[in-house]
Parts: sequence; C-alpha cells; structure tokens
Amino acid sequence: MVGTCSVVLASRPEGPEFKPQLSVPEAMFQEILPKVLKGDLKVVLSSPKHLELFLLAKQRVPTELEKLMGPVHLFSHENIPSLVNVLKMAATSVKKEHKLPDVALDLLRLALKEDKFPQFWKEVIEQGLLKKPSWPASYLCFRLLGAALPLLSKENLQLVMRGDLIRHFGEHMVIAKPQNLFKFAPEMSTYVTTFLEGCQDDPERQLAVLVAFSSITNQGLPVMPTTWRVTRSLSPHALQSYVAWLQNMFLQPNLDSLVDFSTANQKKAQDTSLNVPERAVFRLRKWIIHRLVSIVDQLHLEKEEALTEQVARFCLFHSFFKTKKPTRQIPETKQHFSFPVDERAREFIISAFFSLLQTLSTKFRKSPNQVTGGQSWSYRLVQLANMLLNHSHNVAILTPFTVQQRQAWDQMLETLKELEARSSEAKATAFQHLLLLVGIHLFKSPVESCELLGDIQACIKKSMEQKTRRSNKAINSQEPPWVEVMVEILLSLLAQPSHLMRQVARTVFGHICSHLTSRGLKLILDVLNPQMNEDEDSNVVVTDDSCEKQGKDEEDEGSDSEDNSGSEADSEEGEESEEEERDGDVDPGFRQQLMAVLQAGKALVMDSDEDEEELGDEAMMALDQNLASLFAEQKLRIQARRDEKNKLQKEKTLRRDFQIRVLDLIEVLVTKQPESPLVLELLEPLLSIIRHSMRSRGSTKQERDLLHKTARVFMHHLCRARHYCHEVDNCAEALHAQVERLVQQAGHQADSSVALYYFNASLYLLRVLKGNTKRHFHETQKAGKTCPGPTLTILKTASCLDLSIVTPVYSSALSSFLTKRNSSLTVSMFLSLFSRYPVICKNLLPILIQHVAGSTRPRHQACLLLQKTLSTRELRVCFEDPEWEQLIGHVLAKVTEALHTLGEAQSKPEHQKELASLELLNTLFKTINHEKLTVDLTTLLGVLQGQQQSLQQGTHSSGSSRLYDLYWQAMKMLGVQRPKSEKKEAKDVPTQSPISMKRKKKGFLPETKKRKKRKAENATPEADATAAAASGDQPPSTGKKRRKKRKAKVLALPQVNGTPATKSSTSDIPTLSPSTPAKTPKLQKEREKLSQVNGAAPMSPTEPTGKKHQKALPKKGVLGTSPQSALPRKKARLSLVSRSPSLFQSGAKKKKVPRKKGMMP
Repeated sequence: MVGTCSVVLASRPEGPEFKPQLSVPEAMFQEILPKVLKGDLKVVLSSPKHLELFLLAKQRVPTELEKLMGPVHLFSHENIPSLVNVLKMAATSVKKEHKLPDVALDLLRLALKEDKFPQFWKEVIEQGLLKKPSWPASYLCFRLLGAALPLLSKENLQLVMRGDLIRHFGEHMVIAKPQNLFKFAPEMSTYVTTFLEGCQDDPERQLAVLVAFSSITNQGLPVMPTTWRVTRSLSPHALQSYVAWLQNMFLQPNLDSLVDFSTANQKKAQDTSLNVPERAVFRLRKWIIHRLVSIVDQLHLEKEEALTEQVARFCLFHSFFKTKKPTRQIPETKQHFSFPVDERAREFIISAFFSLLQTLSTKFRKSPNQVTGGQSWSYRLVQLANMLLNHSHNVAILTPFTVQQRQAWDQMLETLKELEARSSEAKATAFQHLLLLVGIHLFKSPVESCELLGDIQACIKKSMEQKTRRSNKAINSQEPPWVEVMVEILLSLLAQPSHLMRQVARTVFGHICSHLTSRGLKLILDVLNPQMNEDEDSNVVVTDDSCEKQGKDEEDEGSDSEDNSGSEADSEEGEESEEEERDGDVDPGFRQQLMAVLQAGKALVMDSDEDEEELGDEAMMALDQNLASLFAEQKLRIQARRDEKNKLQKEKTLRRDFQIRVLDLIEVLVTKQPESPLVLELLEPLLSIIRHSMRSRGSTKQERDLLHKTARVFMHHLCRARHYCHEVDNCAEALHAQVERLVQQAGHQADSSVALYYFNASLYLLRVLKGNTKRHFHETQKAGKTCPGPTLTILKTASCLDLSIVTPVYSSALSSFLTKRNSSLTVSMFLSLFSRYPVICKNLLPILIQHVAGSTRPRHQACLLLQKTLSTRELRVCFEDPEWEQLIGHVLAKVTEALHTLGEAQSKPEHQKELASLELLNTLFKTINHEKLTVDLTTLLGVLQGQQQSLQQGTHSSGSSRLYDLYWQAMKMLGVQRPKSEKKEAKDVPTQSPISMKRKKKGFLPETKKRKKRKAENATPEADATAAAASGDQPPSTGKKRRKKRKAKVLALPQVNGTPATKSSTSDIPTLSPSTPAKTPKLQKEREKLSQVNGAAPMSPTEPTGKKHQKALPKKGVLGTSPQSALPRKKARLSLVSRSPSLFQSGAKKKKVPRKKGMMP
C-alpha cells in the first residue's frame, strides 16, 4: 500500500501551486483510497506520505473521501500532536535536500481554506515544532514562512511576522556565523524577492513585509544586512514609502514596534548597560543611515532622481546642520529627534554621508539632458549647503564658520562659477571636482580645509593664466610653481583614508601631470622613499583615530555576545601570551628590585645554615603589599612597551597605506605621460621600494600590497609601455652610466627575483637609448635619402646607444654569471637581452664559446645560452654568410672538444654538463641542416664513435636515458642508426627456436589456434626455419599483418647490419674516422649470427645466450649499426641533408625487394 501511495504522490506536479488537471485520474483515487487510508484517521496521521495522500484526495475527490472517512476535523486539539510529529518526520526526510516538504505547504493551504490559519500557526508551528526546536524543524518553519508570504493577508502577515518564529529566525541570523552552521539568509532573500515580484500591484503588502523584516532586531540592531538587495524588486511607491519609514524611525525610533530579542548567551550575561534604550537607539540609527545609503547605491535606474535627492538632503542636513525654526522652504527643518543625537552618532552620520557622496560621484554621472544645467551631484549638494548657510534664521551649522572660513567658502563658489564657464576643458572639470570635494570637507574639518581651499584656488588661477605667469617669471621667481603646490595638496588629500579623496586626487593629477616638474616629482618620490620614511614619522599624520574608534565601536556594537565560548578562549590565549611576555621581559633591574624587597621583608634566606624564624602577620602583610606594588609597576611597564609597539606598528601600517595611495600618482604619470623625461627618474626609486619590500616580504598585508603594486607599475606600465621618452640626447651619457649601475646592482643582489627588476630596468634604458637619435645625424640622413647604402650606415650609427660603453658592462655581467656559483643573474635575463638586442649578443658570443669547453657550471650555462640564441632569427641577421658559417664551425669545434669526456660523468652537475653539450650539438645540426652550411664533421663523428662504448658501459645517473637518446639523435643526423637495445633473458633456459619464443609470448588464443600451435611445435625446427627462409611464409598461427612485418624485417636485415647491396662511390670512403676499424672476422661472425636470428638459418638451442647480438630482434623499428661496431649502413650518410653538396654523401640507394606472392599488397 505504501508503494501505491508513493506512485500516486510522485505523479503530482512539483511546485508551490498545485494544478489538479495535471494529476492522477479520479478512478485511481477511488481504487486506492480504501486500500491505503482504510477509513482510519490514525493511518492518515501515521506518516507524511499518508497525510499528503489525504490532503491530495481532499483537493481532488472530497466527496469520495468524506464517504470513506466521514467528516474529518484535521486541526482539532486531539490531532495537533500527530500533525507535529508528521511534520517533524517530513522535515527529517528532506534534511539533505534543503527543500520544503509538500505536505507542509498543503497543510497551510488547507488551514487557510478552512479559516484555521491562526490556530495552525500558533499550535502546530510555534507551540509544536518550535517547542523543542531542532534545526531540520526550524528550517522547515523558515521555508514555510517564506512560501506562505504570497498566500497571506495583511492580518495573517502581522500574526506571522510578530510571533515566536520570527524571533527564532532572527536568532538564527545572529548566531549562524560558524562555517559548520547552515545559513538560511540567502534562501529567505529568494523567498522575499519572489513575493515582491509577484505583488507589484500591491505596494502596501510589499511595504508591510519589508518593514516587518527590518523590524527584527537584536537589542536594537536589525538582523537583516544593510545591503539587503530585495529593494530592487520593490515598486516605486513602495520604495518611497519604505525610505520614509526609515527616515521616520531614524528621527523618532519606536522601540515598541520592533520585534526585539536577545540570544541565550546575552541573557546569561545579564549586563544592565546593554539593555538601556539609548544603546538600542544608537544601534538602530546606525543601521538605518547605512541602509539609506545602500538603497541609493542599489538604484540602477537614474530616473529615480527624486528619491536620491531626498536621501542626499537628509544625510547632508543631519550631518552638519540643526533646526532653529521650521520653515516650508526647507522640509528637513520640520524633522525633530525624539532621542538626542550624540557625538558618536554624528560621526557615523557624517561617515555615511561621504559614502553616499562617493556613490553619487562615481555611479551617477548625470548628462546635461538629465539634470538641470548638467551639474554633478557634488555641485548640487554644495548649492544646497550654501542655501542652508544663507537661511541662518532657520538653520544653524553645528560647527560655526569663522569669518575667514566663510570667506573661503564664498571664494570657492566664485571660482566654481568661473570654472563652470570653461567646463569644456577637461582640466577645468577636474579642478571643479577637487574644489567641490574640499569645499564639502570644510564642514567636517574647517581649519585644514580652509587652508587647502586657498591653495587650490591660487593654483587654479595660475594654471588658467599660464601666459601671464610666463611673462612675469622673473618677478615671481621665488614662488614655487603652481603644479608643485598642487602636488602637495594632492599628497595631503591622499593622507586621509578616504576612497573618494583618492579618486579625486588621481583624476586631478591626470590633468596636471603634463606640467609636472622635477621638484614636484621629488615631492612624490620622497614619500615613497623607504629609507627616509623609516626615520621621519612626520610625513604621515595619523588622521583616522576617530575612524578607527568608530570602527571599533561598530565592531563592539555589532558583535553579538552569544559566542562567549570563543571570547573566553581568546581571553585565555591573551592571558597566556601576556604571561609569556611577562616572563620574557624579566630584566635584571626588576630582578634586583624583587630581591631587595624580599631581603627587606626577611623572606629570602641568605644563609642556609641559619634557622630563620617565621614572619609575623604584620610583616607578611607588609611584604605582600610591597610585592604587589612592585609587580603592578612591572605590569605597567610591560603594558607601556606593548602600547608603544602597537603604536609603531599602527604608524607603519598607515605609512604603507599612504604609500600605496601615492603610487596612484606614479601610475597616472607613467600611463598619461610615458614620453616625459621625468619617467626616467622613476626607475631607481621604484627599484628601491621593490628591494626594501622584498626584504620584509610577507610581514604584513600592507607590505605585500605595496610590493605587488610597485612591481605592477614598474613592469607593466613602465618597462612594457609602447611609448617612451624621445628627448635624451642631452642626458645620453648619464643614461649609459645608469645602465652600468643597474647591471652592477643586479649582479650584487642576494635574490634573483630582485635582480630581475634591475636587469629589466637596464633593458628599458637600452630601449630608450636605441630609440633616440642624435641631432647632428638628422640632417645627414635627410641629405642621403637617395643612397641606400649610406642611409643604412646612418641608421646604425645615429642611435644614442653607444655599444662601446654598453658591451663591456654586459660582458662583465655575463662573465660573472658564468663563473660565479651563486650568481643572482639568470639565463632568462640574458636570453631577454640577446633577443631584444642581437648586436650586443653578437659581441658577447666569444665569451659563451670560450666557456663551452670549460668547467662544469660555465659549460652548462654557456651551452644553454648558445642553444637558445643560435636558433633565433634576430641574431642571424647580424652576420654575413661566411661569418656565420665560421661561427658555427667554431662552436662545433668547441663542442667536439667538450665531448671527449662523454660518458664519464660521475655526479649530477657533470651529467647536466654532458646533456647541455649534446643538446647544443643537436641545435647546431639543425642549423647546419636548415642553412646548408659546409662544415667538416669527420672529427666529430670519430669522437662520438670513440665515446660510444664508455657511454654504454659507464654508470650514469637516473637521467642517463635522456643522454643516451640525445647521443643517438646526433648519430642519426650523422647517418648512423641506433641499434636495438638488448633484452636480458628472464631465465637462462634453452629454447627451441626464435619463432617458438615469439609465439609463446602470445597468449589468449582460441582453442583452434592452440591446436595448430601444438602441430607446429611437433614439427622439426629445421623444417620451420627452412620454410620461413625460402618462401617468406609465416607459421599458421600468425596473421597477415604480422607476416608482412616479419618478411620486411628479414629482407631489410642485410642493409641494417651494414652489408652492402650495391657498391658505394669512392666519395663515401672519407666519411669514416681514421680510428674506425674495417670489417673484421669478428664483425662478420656477429652479422652471420644476426642473420640466423632473423630466419636465415636456425639457431642452435644449445648456443649460449649471454653473448652480444645473439638474441631475437624486437618486433618494431629498424636496426642501426651494432653498439660494438661504428661502421655505417649502406644508406647512411655523413651529411645532414641530401641536398647539401658540400658534405659527404652516399650515392647508394636502397635496393628494392621484389614482392612475393605470399605477401599482402
């Protein structure tokens, strides 16, 4: 019956809304209902499936169900416990699926239909499932709440959103912080978004649900995040009403309307200071003001301008102004606070206002056709603030302006009007933005902003009147240029931890960096200089004490004390660390003081032989008091040292953050003005930062961020920039000296990663010098346009790059790299140099060739560099054909000299040396092959053949197979084929024939094949071998493809082993080395044995198998000469290509073997 019930329930469609026309037919219900439910209500309430079938039948066939069971009151008091148990079972069954059981939603629909929803919610959900809550049951309740939102009326919503379940949901939101606890907030957000999107025509219900969730508070702080994005689904009217509700709650908090709760640990704490209304109001207002800013940030449609302006006016007014007398012209004056706003609350209101200003400045950049007059939001807020200042009878500023500050404000407005007239210029727009930002900060910090406004206005006037300033340059020579003053202003703005300030400073500097002077750049670099900043603490003023205090308050207020166990563990760890620090800080002075106190109290036994009397009570009390005061003083000293250490660490962190922000200016300069000569002055300061940060790498996050950003600016924006300075004719000599200095510093670094930056800086300077031309060559080049030859010479010599100065620098670096064991230079650095500047590479090649036959490490590095360099096309262009051929021959001679010790390596470095030599040799062969060069390879062949036996018999490291492969790769290029490697016998057991051996290796044959195999084994070996040699037919056990391959091996054997098919020409005779032996009887005997193995004659079973070349050949591949013999086969050639007429070639061709009838085509 249960199976039938499952089939019926599985046939119903999934989803919160059930469509009866898509379910099972009524005839099936009439058939299965009596069998499953049996007319007994206890059966219905025994499991979720039976209850779900009952509810489904009540929807589809209520008449049949009533005939079977009679009138059923499912929500009676007797059935409530059974319903709770069924829902608990249903919750447990979907524990891992994270979904709402259908039976729960069907019950809720039935309760709504029968007007029993209040009873169902209170008795089944809140008093049943939540009486002893478990997390599966709690999640079922939460999902049921989310799914029920579209089905409930306003009265039922009030019942649901102010009951015990919503408090339980709020507690879950607070304590669901550990990673092992499932967080239901994203799922609830999905339910609420679905509800809001489904009732766009009912803004009142939307507002009721959103207000209800915003009213769930933990000691005054709402549990929903301030960035809750469900407001995107609100209708415009509901959103306006929600913002009005937030503003009203901010002004006059109604704590009684909140659904407030405390966690279990908060109740255990019983701290009366946490339950005062002022604290709840503070936490609520803080959440509301940030919620308003977040709503503006989430407005993706600019047509909601009225709402944005409403929030901006609200934040601006309550940040800096207060009401003296209400007026209709200013709606904010009619707003009154039921609880006064203290200084802490005013600080976070101001912070939220500047966050809103940043959002408005970056996200909502209005165009002229959308906003009246094309004004930005900053300009509109400045005009609003000016209007509030002018209404002094109705509005008062919280921090009154002095006469000087009010004059600075009025002058700023006049300058803004002048800049507005020149708004077509980008520089004017940037200055306007800077003035607006500093002007608004006049309300926050009047003294500092007043001075900045005066300096900014002076700089703006000078920058807009450059012609007049240039004419009066002699008169005003003592005044610093306006751009230097502006740089100081931007640095002072960057010292403030404001992202908006950082963006504005970056934008303004992008417009003035074209006027930057060397002294202005020095002001920036002085801030970034790590050596100066270590000693001078005045460069960075700690300006974020209030921000940190505010952040600390936010953490204290926002943190929930339900995690007392974690806090206790932290406190215990802190006490342990304090004890350890106290023990480590015991100095001799404190030890002497302690001994003096003990001696004064006669508690320290000076002489062990004397029997001291016990101290009296008064003496003990005095001693305890003295010891307590002594340890208290020591504790204060330890705390003072700890505070000093924290202060220094804090200042260092602030300094690094400031330097990271100042790097924005460097990045803008390099990006906007890459052709400026000032960019060349950035190399060594940036390298100094990188080197200093590398030393303290990983100490703090700020250090790592500074290092990463400096490296990114240096490599990506500076060294790899497409454009560079073209005005270095006057400073070419200094740049050459700087190249030498950078290369030397790269070689002296302890870390190769730091040396890479120095080496890349030298390459950048080479690029600058190479791309610049001397002035006196321009006219010569113009005069010689008609002569292609002189023009090429002029182009080569017109560059500012002096190879006579640069080449010795890199030559010394290369020699140091090749000879010094722990050099910070790397192969990749020189490869980068060689690929970019092949002319320098050409001058450095003799050094590399010299070390090819040198000691172990220089040879390895030199071979590696030559291998990578000789194959580049850029280097080939620098050589004429005879010169290039001579170079290849010289390198080949050095490699030949180095290969005399091939196969004698006893250590890993020596093995690497041999590998590098062979790799370089193969690279040379490819070059000779590709360019058809004339090179004598006779000596090289003799050396390789002479080292063949030592290479095979010597003991090598684990990578010797790679060495062996490279050796035979080179021999193959010389025309000598690699022989098949010998396979050691597993057992020295005599076998009948090679054919039977091969057939025995095959397995998994059918029975028919095995019978044929027995017949073949019963035959004589001589007959089998004769048949194989005469006709080429294979035994019947082998297939056609195998027969074809075996025949091809047999026919190719004479050529493989060097037996001539045709006589070669006399030109082939000099290919052999003089040391190579001629054909000997021993060699002839070995070849005969090899022929016997391949089927020419049967091999005796009693012949020993330990000798060389006396075993069966492998199945695939072609044999070369035997390892013992250096004679090449007939087809072999010493030339690397058959097209090269200059090398020795073999004129013999492979003899075509006539195809026999038994072979497949």
